[in-house]
Amino acid sequence: MLKTIANLLIRNGRPPGPAERSTDAPRGGRPRRFVVAKFDSAQTTPDNRKHWANADGLSPNAAVNPEVRRILRNRARYEVANNSYAKGIVLTLANDTIGTGPRLQMLTDDADANARIEDAFEQWSRAVDLAGKLRTMRLARAESGEAFALLVNNPAFESWGSPVSLDLKLIEADQVCTPLLRRGRTDEIDGIVLDQWGNPSAYRVLKRHPGDSGLLRAPIDDLSAYDTFAASAIVHYFRADRPGQLRGIPDITPALPLFAQLRRYTLATIAAAETAANFAAVIYTDAPPNGEADPLEPMDEVELEQRLATVLPGGWKLGQVHAEQPTTTFGEFKREILNEIARCLNMPFNVAAGNSSGYNYASGRLDHQVYFKSLRVDQHHLQLAVLDRILTAWLNEAVLVEGLLPQSMRQRGALLPTHAWFWDGVEHVDPAKEATAQATRLANHTTTLAAEYARQGRDWEQELYQRAKERALMDELGLTPPSPAPTGETPAPQEDDTDGNEDSDRAQDTSRSEASVA
Repeated sequence: MLKTIANLLIRNGRPPGPAERSTDAPRGGRPRRFVVAKFDSAQTTPDNRKHWANADGLSPNAAVNPEVRRILRNRARYEVANNSYAKGIVLTLANDTIGTGPRLQMLTDDADANARIEDAFEQWSRAVDLAGKLRTMRLARAESGEAFALLVNNPAFESWGSPVSLDLKLIEADQVCTPLLRRGRTDEIDGIVLDQWGNPSAYRVLKRHPGDSGLLRAPIDDLSAYDTFAASAIVHYFRADRPGQLRGIPDITPALPLFAQLRRYTLATIAAAETAANFAAVIYTDAPPNGEADPLEPMDEVELEQRLATVLPGGWKLGQVHAEQPTTTFGEFKREILNEIARCLNMPFNVAAGNSSGYNYASGRLDHQVYFKSLRVDQHHLQLAVLDRILTAWLNEAVLVEGLLPQSMRQRGALLPTHAWFWDGVEHVDPAKEATAQATRLANHTTTLAAEYARQGRDWEQELYQRAKERALMDELGLTPPSPAPTGETPAPQEDDTDGNEDSDRAQDTSRSEASVA
């Protein structure tokens, strides 16, 4: 101990101050460690010791170890299954992110090849219900932390009209884990086998779900039976919050305690209101103990009939319990806690609550800018982690089908052709104003038709071909094409920054306004 202090004095030239003395050293013969901290947040004091008690320096994969993720998954699924707000929030997030599904646009120099690939992929997407499975994967990431999809061949697609038999078999996160007999290996982290560079090379998938009720009486061999799939056959969709993280935790993890608080507060409020309402009346007296009031049995019950006049015992009065629940702060508490719950998802309050009554026009537009930017980030992540992987596997099989794709696609090698994904667009709150702005941008060459159609989730080439067909048919039938609308700027809707004005109804009905999702 004295030697440690002497070394510290020689090194710093002064005795340790209060901020340098560690008060949480373990008991025993080991010397205490002195922390030289000039930041207030790095100091441990009696006031903040309990708050930072759970702070640790675990690695990203040790922090989200299998047991921690199992607890978080179970609690998140329970809350989503039993909490209406939680269910609505994750459903809204999945619907807004995926919508009716992505649409492929090929951008190669061969227009005929582009059209044939787009048509064939659209036909396959309908057969496999790609949009529905993507929504399920987004839901799984929100409540389970991650989703897995196995690329397999499904011969049933031939009877459904799709010559490509590629299919996506969704796998829950519980099934991807290291079997009991293989635990303790350094080259494997919870079902993910790593190569020498730390990249996933294979995945261990249990043959049966660990929560299957049939496994309760199954032998130990059935519990540990698994398959090993190459990483090229598995699509792993999750969000890595730390470098080197290989497994995901639910998106709503920070909000789980808040959901519990919201439900407890609501149930307590209802219970208090019911307790007060269950007492029709009470009989009380102002007389002192052993006074002149007639004796009555405490907590005795008296049944009263409707429209009945009665006489009370001497010295007693008839009163009624006044219900004080819900309090005036009940609605404010729910708004604040829902706002905090939705913040971890970058979702505005009116979308999470399904209520825009307190919004005005300007506030609704401003809040949704952050939300729709978050959706674009999620969609871009889906494109790289899921859709491009699926498109590569689909092309590898489609080129083997005779006559489905042009011969030029057979020489592409392992390179993925130039392409883009289109997602559902969002209508503007004021279509006339948006049309005027589009005409102005096109006139001064600050945008393109491709960009403007992409805002609406549509392919500009298909729209122009369709428009040409309509014009040709109108000329054939002798119909006059509609004249373009005047380009004069329409007056902007009146904005009022006060809450609860007349624009709130418009913001509520068009809460998903002005998103450019491409």
